[in-house]
Amino acid sequence: MSPDRSLLDLLGIDHPILQAPMAGAQRSALAIAVSDAGGLGALPCALLRPADIRDEVAAIRRATPRPFNLNFFCHTDTSVDPIRESAWRARLAPYHRELGLDPDAAPAAPARAPFDDTHCELVEQLRPAVISFHFGLPAPRLLDRVLATGAKVLSSATTVDEARWLADAGCHAIIAQGLEAGGHRGMFQTADLATQIGTMALVPQIVDAIDLPVIAAGGITDARGITAAFALGAAAVQLGTAYLLCPEATLSPAHRAALRAARPEQTAVTNVFTGRPARGLVNRLIRELGPLAPDAPGFPHAGAPVAPLRPVAEAQGSTDFTPLWCGQAVHLARELPAGELTRRLAAEIRQST
Repeated sequence: MSPDRSLLDLLGIDHPILQAPMAGAQRSALAIAVSDAGGLGALPCALLRPADIRDEVAAIRRATPRPFNLNFFCHTDTSVDPIRESAWRARLAPYHRELGLDPDAAPAAPARAPFDDTHCELVEQLRPAVISFHFGLPAPRLLDRVLATGAKVLSSATTVDEARWLADAGCHAIIAQGLEAGGHRGMFQTADLATQIGTMALVPQIVDAIDLPVIAAGGITDARGITAAFALGAAAVQLGTAYLLCPEATLSPAHRAALRAARPEQTAVTNVFTGRPARGLVNRLIRELGPLAPDAPGFPHAGAPVAPLRPVAEAQGSTDFTPLWCGQAVHLARELPAGELTRRLAAEIRQST
């Protein structure tokens, strides 16, 4: 089955392939390659300062005239619980000492900022073709300003109820994020992981529930998965893990090696790196503290004492403390330049449909 072309026309792209924004794993180079090949490239902005976002957007626009997506988190920042934070730091202290670090020197400030007035002003100035959100949507007054720029707005839903809410709030298309997906779960109306469902069950239910294009995400890395998503009513797919081994991804050598060696059953949903459920490869920290640690501080505060461990361990060739975000189909990822991968997937889709 072929997808409805209405989403392609809406977003101004040639192929029904959206590159998932992957904070910490990419910057503008990956977005440029995918957009220039006819898909929709994305720049994750959650870890970037406004000046960095401006610089990355300028780099994209110098390299390609094609549309691209700016992605933002819109979580509600949890309040700091000093007792809980102190206990979490104490739990991580043995790892700090093992690597020769001072546990008391770990940074206290969270690195991930939710969408706010500063980001909104930046969007109004930059006017990208597409804006996407994770963890729901920003406050209505901010969303109204984003919509007024003419940007097409996407957001992730992990349940049918979330999809209905996003549609009623004014989104132009919905990303149906199945449980197979890598990275942070986009869930915002529920905290119950036990009720989260897979992509192939979620997509047709959202397609039936809303009158908007649906973008399938989670466990899709090749034309077989894309074609299956189309058969269930998806208008396009969003791929993240499929692009992780591309040279444009900004992964460390140790991180790449871990992905290459990954086994199909090696991923798990964990909260030990940030305080919010996210899927990645199981490593030492997940095995010893999780995968779901009930004592982890809320998002994003759990990540502060974990962050210093990563560069020291990676310098020694270890990914024991690296969040190896990826989906369940990581074993199917191909090592190709991102533009070539996008064009090859598009050709494979045409052959299969």
